[in-house]
Amino acid sequence: MKQVVQNFRTGELAVEELPPPALKVGGLLVETAYSLISAGTERSIVETAQSSLVGKARSRPDLVRQVLDTFKREGLRATYEKVQARLNQIKALGYSASGTVIAVGEGVSGFQVGDRVACAGAGYASHAEFLFVPQNLCCKLPADAHLEAACYTTVGAIALQGIRQADVRLGETVAVIGLGLVGQLTVQMLKASGCRVLGFDIDAAACELAKQAGADGIANNPEAARQYCAAMTEGRGADSILITASTTSDEPVELASELARDRARITAVGMIGMNIPRNAYYLKELEIRLSRSYGPGRYDPVYEEQGVDYPLGYVRWTEKRNMEAFLQLIAAGKVNTDLLTTHRFQVKQATEAYRMITGKAERYCGIVLAYPHDEQAVVNFVKTTHQKPPAKNALGVSFIGAGNFARGVLLPLVKRTAQLNLEGIATATGISAKNTAEMFGFRYSTTDTEQIFGNEKSDCVFIATRHDNHAALSAEALRRGKNVFVEKPLATTLEGLREVIGAARESNHTLMVGYNRRFAPLAVELKKAFANRVGALTILYRVNAGQLAAEHWSHDQREGGGRIIGEVCHFIDFAQFLTDALPVQVSAVAVPVSRKAGFVDDSVSASMSFADGSIATIVYTASGNNAVAKERVEIFGDRVVAVLDDFKSAEIHNGKKTVKLGGGAQQKGHAEEIAAFLAAASGKQDAPIALASLAATSLACLAIIESAKTGTACAIDLNLL
Repeated sequence: MKQVVQNFRTGELAVEELPPPALKVGGLLVETAYSLISAGTERSIVETAQSSLVGKARSRPDLVRQVLDTFKREGLRATYEKVQARLNQIKALGYSASGTVIAVGEGVSGFQVGDRVACAGAGYASHAEFLFVPQNLCCKLPADAHLEAACYTTVGAIALQGIRQADVRLGETVAVIGLGLVGQLTVQMLKASGCRVLGFDIDAAACELAKQAGADGIANNPEAARQYCAAMTEGRGADSILITASTTSDEPVELASELARDRARITAVGMIGMNIPRNAYYLKELEIRLSRSYGPGRYDPVYEEQGVDYPLGYVRWTEKRNMEAFLQLIAAGKVNTDLLTTHRFQVKQATEAYRMITGKAERYCGIVLAYPHDEQAVVNFVKTTHQKPPAKNALGVSFIGAGNFARGVLLPLVKRTAQLNLEGIATATGISAKNTAEMFGFRYSTTDTEQIFGNEKSDCVFIATRHDNHAALSAEALRRGKNVFVEKPLATTLEGLREVIGAARESNHTLMVGYNRRFAPLAVELKKAFANRVGALTILYRVNAGQLAAEHWSHDQREGGGRIIGEVCHFIDFAQFLTDALPVQVSAVAVPVSRKAGFVDDSVSASMSFADGSIATIVYTASGNNAVAKERVEIFGDRVVAVLDDFKSAEIHNGKKTVKLGGGAQQKGHAEEIAAFLAAASGKQDAPIALASLAATSLACLAIIESAKTGTACAIDLNLL
């Protein structure tokens, strides 16, 4: 399929041929008819990508801080590879489209194949021939609404949410500052609401367009705006002012105070300077409000991605209901998008449209991309541009999933490994699949996992999707005769664990989970210090894990399984590595679930015993501070004490002397674990981690959760599998 993309490093725009998106639970596949270029927003995105590295850094200081933190923790090379993985991405553009449903995912209600729909959301309603859209970001068109007009729906919902935040009433006088696309739609809907409207913009053509849409007064300079406002309101001032401009200047908020009546409402819809002149706002006791995108539900993954709606009686106007209301206005003829559409392009001509909006040589307002579809079959398999001859007798490697960790850590290591044939990359979106395949030199990209499982040349499959897919994908890969490297966790449920362990037992191929810490050079050295031990070990593992945003997907019990499942498994495996024994019992206490701290506190203390008599306590806390190193391990046994600090340095104390190790950059064993997996897949060594150990780690995580809930010790029984 054709999709408009931009290279974030170079800023180059292109219409690429990509695999179509995969159908997922909770969403729809849509064949696009039209999409709208939101000139203001997209011009800003395009210009940021076209800026220098310094310009990019200035626009995202938060990411610069992340880079510096990574450098301090992991060193130059690891930081460089992660930065390159981000910079070399190609980005999807667009967030407002319309089309026809061609497939309905599991768990979706209210839609069927053939429905005409409007779609919203960056990353979903992109400029592409086919879209995957979650159900709460998609709504059906009324019979009288045309598909071309419907591609304005997202921008229309933004304008409508601004009006709702302004709380305008029938008969009020409202000033609209900024008459771009959002401002023009705001004018039309205010007129449909029975308001008197004054439009202001420094562009005279934009003012004229607002006049054609029914504005009662227009002005293209502040003095004229003040005069019109005074005349329209008999000197009282406007009841409400909506600022739909996009500028870093403070002039819009300053002008708004001059146009406002006493105790008026001022609503910021666009991105503007917010240095508010206190005296002007104080003397009139003005109320300033902000409008967040297209309504309640925006930026809430539970609403947008999981499809959980807000009760109508409590939240009348969600983002989806705003979209539906806008479509009703289109169907009733209250909003005229034909008046706003200044340009129409075929999708293959999209780069011409972007040259126009960045060049600023031609006047524009609404820019529509059309998607004429032919009868050719949709191809979900795209070859990359650099096809290297395959090496003889080399392992074929493919990836399913290519998130930040895979691109920043796993893929660079695989790419540097000699004697591998890099076959395919499969992800849920074509843009991610092709971008990753091109970046790391794989032969093809796809959104269909069957293209990976069915490829006889793929001897090894790396699975780096979100957690809920790990067990099923690993089991299927094993059944299809593949060696499997799956990022942790192996499974999020007992049922999933049973499936993948069962498949592994029936397979003669290697199953490996990404428990990298046991392969770290310092970890190997510490274990040697206890090689001749007679007694059991006592292990204390403290993890200053830090906070994740409350809406982060790893907190979701279905998709991520929670941080105990997703992260504590690492430390259980490390204890098994040190003891060479399986865990047999666990007792855990967790911090009670509470929102008082302002974040999700995943803190837990888990004590476990092992088959050789060793004991380990894992203290995992989310309430710490990253000024302190993330991980510290203390190991006691046979009068030897070993301490490992964040996989950077270690000390071994045996009573006679102290041996100090490391002291350089952090090394957490990722390169070594991949080398061990590939050696096993080649038949050069046994599986790096025994299947019983992999199973016990997942069972121990489930036992920690159960123990924390019940307050009782829980046995770890491999017979459950």
